[in-house]
Amino acid sequence: MRAAILTEPDSTPIVGEYPDPIPGPGRSLVRVTAAPIAALDVLCGSGTSYFGRPATPYIPGVQGVGRIKLSGVLPAGQRVWFATSAGMAPGDGSLAELCSVADDDLVPVDAGIDDAVLAALGLSAVAAWMCLTWRAGLRPGERVVVLGGGGAVGQSAIGAAQALGASQVVAVCRSEPAAARARDAGASVVVPHVDDVAALAAALREAIAGPVDVVIDPVFGAAATAALQVLGVGGRLVNLGGSAGDTATFSSSALRSRSLSVLGYTNNSLSVAQRAEAITAVAALAGAGELRVAHVAQPLDLVADAWVATQTGRAAPRPVLVP
Repeated sequence: MRAAILTEPDSTPIVGEYPDPIPGPGRSLVRVTAAPIAALDVLCGSGTSYFGRPATPYIPGVQGVGRIKLSGVLPAGQRVWFATSAGMAPGDGSLAELCSVADDDLVPVDAGIDDAVLAALGLSAVAAWMCLTWRAGLRPGERVVVLGGGGAVGQSAIGAAQALGASQVVAVCRSEPAAARARDAGASVVVPHVDDVAALAAALREAIAGPVDVVIDPVFGAAATAALQVLGVGGRLVNLGGSAGDTATFSSSALRSRSLSVLGYTNNSLSVAQRAEAITAVAALAGAGELRVAHVAQPLDLVADAWVATQTGRAAPRPVLVP
């Protein structure tokens, strides 16, 4: 089969011939139709993540969409979203024509959306959905701020918050292209990101029609510091990334006087059932036109360009490879 192959950690995948996978007990064979490249793929392939140095050569790709070719649990031809541990544990991932997948990591999806749309949403939409529902406990009528609103998680969070009944969803974005993606996702207002904490907090207060109830934060740093200042009584900030910095400054008096909550999130904490329920939910929202992530479908031959763009933070819209 043709596959994107990472021959050494911290290198760029190349397309070549690779042995077809042979699924063992408890695994299914999937013919891949769409697989995104996300920051997690690059992190796993770097050899510097907390997962350790990956065994090479291997096929990257921690998620994908495809059709069942051979399985003991699902019929041939069934469309599935699937996850892999490529780069986190020995084994190959989704950036290939075929992929061996653990049965527990298969999620049947019947929603009427294109495979590339589902792949672009994937784990980013799962994270956004679970941050809002499981961690933040968003209630109808509450106000939401989404930091990094132009990214895949941010766009997903904007649409999901609206679907969950938020009264206002405000995005914070660094660039005009990112702001355009946030608006397309449904943000009512987009606030330009600035590194001056006081100025950003003031801009958020001006943009929002009252105290903020929930902040979805995939960036941390100065943006998180500013966002915490506009949280109302009982407000919750959920952090799931640190692309803008690994530290933020929070006031003890603010936390205590307003009974604020600062919560952490990772997809790795989800059970198989939680992840499957989240994929099903976001796929249904996407099918109803309520959730979308800007993406571009590309042939597998362009994997090197898409990989480098993701590595350098220039991969927007999200690249989705079509083997």
